[in-house]
Amino acid sequence: MQPWSYKTHGRYEEHVFVSEVLKDNPLHDAYERPLWVYVPPNYDAEPERRYPAIYVIQGLTGQLDMWRNRSPYRKNFPELADELFASGDTPPCIVVWVDCWTSLGGSQFLDSPGTGRYHTYLCDEIVPWVDAHYRTLPERDHRGITGKSSGGYGAMITPMLRPDQWGGLATHAGDALFEICYAPTFRDSVRALRDHYNGSFEGFWADFRSRPPLSKDVDMLLLNDWCMAACYSADPDGTVHLPYDIETGALIPEIWERWLAVDPVKMVPQHADSLRTMKAIYIDCGRRDQFFLDLGAQAFHRALETAGITHAHFELFDATHSAIEYRYPISLKYLAERLAP
Repeated sequence: MQPWSYKTHGRYEEHVFVSEVLKDNPLHDAYERPLWVYVPPNYDAEPERRYPAIYVIQGLTGQLDMWRNRSPYRKNFPELADELFASGDTPPCIVVWVDCWTSLGGSQFLDSPGTGRYHTYLCDEIVPWVDAHYRTLPERDHRGITGKSSGGYGAMITPMLRPDQWGGLATHAGDALFEICYAPTFRDSVRALRDHYNGSFEGFWADFRSRPPLSKDVDMLLLNDWCMAACYSADPDGTVHLPYDIETGALIPEIWERWLAVDPVKMVPQHADSLRTMKAIYIDCGRRDQFFLDLGAQAFHRALETAGITHAHFELFDATHSAIEYRYPISLKYLAERLAP
């Protein structure tokens, strides 16, 4: 293949979406956001046809234009998605690429006074706008969501929180089983803060913003902790509470419980009835995932089975957390086949 973009078979339309609910976000991040909508081949030639819609969301630190990045000798996901639908082997879909970046790295696709109303932005602004401007099949059974890492987390929890809107999900290495994917590194964060920043996140952020970001080994570790706390355990006034003692790393039970309340694994029992009605549930992860999200994927799948939800597809494959974009068309095809009329 040639190492640069090629002419697509379908069409990507790029928009700037002006969000009302993000205008007062506490981080003062942009409320005008890029939005990409892919329409499949023959969309214009069949003006009466309507299509399922699949929404694509990103991992931590992801911003929309990063989807065009490529690994050596590989096509990027937008190209792979177009290739999938051009093959004729997959029911055509409209694919919507949503930006939920924040200056803390992400939003976890939740409404939080620490970051902003990104769940409302996605579900109550973006979805209705797409349905109004494109020939979607607007019923929930024809709408799905997919993502990797934090995007995989969002793909799990968004349909549980809004079962009226989403009929399918696909999660690649999504954040889940928080006691395994988050808690083990809290001790490393405490040491990093103690040894480099006098035990202060204020010191970390001042340093982080004074130099090229992500240029130190501890950056992603500390950014992840603070961003997750801003998403999971911020007070109504925006005050962010960490789930561990800043000097010892000991868990603070009442804060940690706020995190666990939005762990996808813990959420399944209370949302089991709506999950049973979903047309498609896809779960995968690399067996060598650096963040042990393979264990979270297994735990999420087991929670589904325990709740009597037996139609989910679950797979572990030989890879780490990195460079798994070749897996995304697999779930895209899975969703398209089950969300098509």
